[in-house]
Parts: sequence; structure tokens; C-alpha cells
Amino acid sequence: MKIQRFFALTAREALSLVREALGPDAIILSNRNVANGVEILASDERGFNSAVEESHSPNPVAKKAAPSEPAPKANAASAIVPDNDMNLIMNEIKAMRGSLESQIALLTWNDQHQRYPSKSGILRELVAMGFSASLSRYLAKNAPPDKDIEQGLEWAKGVLLRNLSILKNEDEILDQGGIYALVGPTGVGKTTTTAKLAARCVMRHGPSKLALITTDSYRIGAHEQLRIYGKILGVMVHTVRDEADLRIALDELKNKHIVLIDTVGMSQRDQMVTEQIAMLSGTRVPIKRLLCLNTTSTIETLNEVTLAYRGSGLAGCILTKLDEAVTLSNALDVVLRYKLKLFYVGTGQRVPEDLQMVESENLLERTFEHRHSRSATRYEDHELAVLMACEATRQNSDLENFNVT
Repeated sequence: MKIQRFFALTAREALSLVREALGPDAIILSNRNVANGVEILASDERGFNSAVEESHSPNPVAKKAAPSEPAPKANAASAIVPDNDMNLIMNEIKAMRGSLESQIALLTWNDQHQRYPSKSGILRELVAMGFSASLSRYLAKNAPPDKDIEQGLEWAKGVLLRNLSILKNEDEILDQGGIYALVGPTGVGKTTTTAKLAARCVMRHGPSKLALITTDSYRIGAHEQLRIYGKILGVMVHTVRDEADLRIALDELKNKHIVLIDTVGMSQRDQMVTEQIAMLSGTRVPIKRLLCLNTTSTIETLNEVTLAYRGSGLAGCILTKLDEAVTLSNALDVVLRYKLKLFYVGTGQRVPEDLQMVESENLLERTFEHRHSRSATRYEDHELAVLMACEATRQNSDLENFNVT
């Protein structure tokens, strides 16, 4: 975008120069009094719109440097603005645009609050339960306007229930068989959950139909923990260190009905997560990855974990440490927004008792019971208005195809 600077003795004369140079649709970016006259910065409409769209592009492409052209001759009437000044002006325009969007969103929220106070109440309660602002706002926006707060929350609960995908029949794992790898950060409970799953498999098919593999050779005693469980169940545990070892082990265990892989835990920000996903995806036989999510973690952490570990796709997830969690809203929010299939929930350390099939109604009932007045996420009306105004300016595609009917 070319921004030009115009000088004249009066504002009327400067505007006339702008109109002559850029036409009647010129965009006035700024004007100010200077020594001996007035200064106006302006651009043509097409260049301005192109620059704004380019600045908001999610994947800006670097432009090739154009051949150098002779600088235009400056005169007392107009001059091309230097690049530094243009960047400053564009930053100011972006800031003004963001401020205007927030103000418009705030006005929209206040208007909705006055017209549909019950929707505001639904939104307040959902946020207080711990659901994300985006999901809460989406549900409140689509709630029927003729319902009060309690009826609206029941409606929201029904919507969440219909959108929650669960493992309805355990035979999908135990009878169908296959290779499953439990992945997730350190300390989420992968090894214990692997042992619980292994015990269920042994009770259904016997120890001869099951094989256990661990890739965790980093933590001291990590593979020994699984070996102890394997010894109790009568199942041998195989240790692998890389993709070549894993391929060899899977070839040797191809006659097993079910193979469970306990992977090494690592931070979602560790670059080795990508290597781990590549290792599990590079075998000749398909490996279904189950992501273990700690229900005591914050929603920001769970978002990062899911984005880091999902790779080309997850078969599903397992929620762990339900016995330690105050509310399940953070975990359920992530499961719903990323459309993860929920296989099991872990409710303690006992093997295999504390691994249970999912009962959607019970999970949501427990989540909606968390509505006490001292919740850290319970906002007053004026605080909620600011929160929703900021949220409205964000582009969120997680809720596309979310069924609210």
C-alpha cells in the first residue's frame, strides 16, 4: 500500500490535493497541524483494503522484492511515506480495528443481556462450571429464548450428551482385538491404565492372547513397574527403544489377539513427541493411539496436550484421575471440541477395578453439580461482558458441525 503525505496552508487545500491525486474515494489516515500549514496522510481505497487483508492473512507469503524504481520527486504538495512510517500507521490501524471490534462485541453482548437475560444466566453458570468461554458462549447463543436458566442448563446438558462420543461396547477392544498404544504426558497414569486394560483382556481371553510392550526406557524403574504387573497377570513384557525394535517385536507378536504398548511420557512441548508419533505410525501394522488426559489439568494444558499428541489422528482418549478432580468440565470441554471418542475413565490406582466404562449421564451430572458461589470462574455481569467481548473477536473453528438440535 502506498501512503502519501500532503502539505498545504489550510485543511481545505490539503483535501483538494488528496482528491486530485487519489480520487474522491481516498482514505484519510491522519491529519495534523504542522509548521506553516496542515499535513494529511492518505491512501487510495484499493491499496488500503489490500493491505488490511494481507495483514490479517493467517499464512502471509513473503513477497519477492520488486525491481528498484527511481524514487518519485517530492514536492511541497505530496510525498511518499517512508516504510517505517507506513508500518507504524498499519500497526495503529490494526489496534484501532481490534478496539472497534471489542467495542462492537461489548455493545452486542449488552443488547443480548437486556433482550435475553436467561441466556446471560446460562452463560454465567456454564463458565462458572469451568467450561471454556467459547463453548459456553456457543451454547448460550443457541439456547431457546423461551427457557429460564435451569431449563436452559438442562437443554445444554442434553446438547453435550448428544455430542459426546463414547465406547458403547467393550467388545470393540476386547473381542475385536488389535494393537493399542497409550500416549500422553509424564505422570498422567499411562502405565497403570495399561495394566488395568491388560487385566481386563486376561479376564476375557486369558494371558496367552495378550502381549505387553513398553517404550519407556528413560525413567528409572519404569519398565519394571509394568513387568511386575505382567508377572502378576502371567504376561511377558517386551522392551523396545526405537522404531526398528518396535517392528521386530510386532512381527514376533503377530499371533497375539491384543497388544498393548505403554509409551514413554514426555511434555507436550518436547520435540520428541513428534518422533514418538512417527515411530508409532511407521510400522507395517496399524497402531491405534489412545490419549490419556489428566482430568486435574487446566483446560489450557489439556488443549496443548491434545494438539501435540493427536498427530494424524487419535483412536480415542481415556480420562484419568477422576478421583482427584474437583470438576470434569475442563477435560469434557476438550473431548467435545476436538471430537475425541472417550473409551474409559480411570477413578483410582486399583488394578483393574478403577478403570470403568463411560456413563455419559453420570459424567455430565457430576460436572453440572459443580456450581458453588465461590468458584474461581464465577463472574459478575460487568466482568462477564468484558470476557465475552474479547472472546467474540477470536476466530474459533473447534465448534464447527457441533450439533445443537
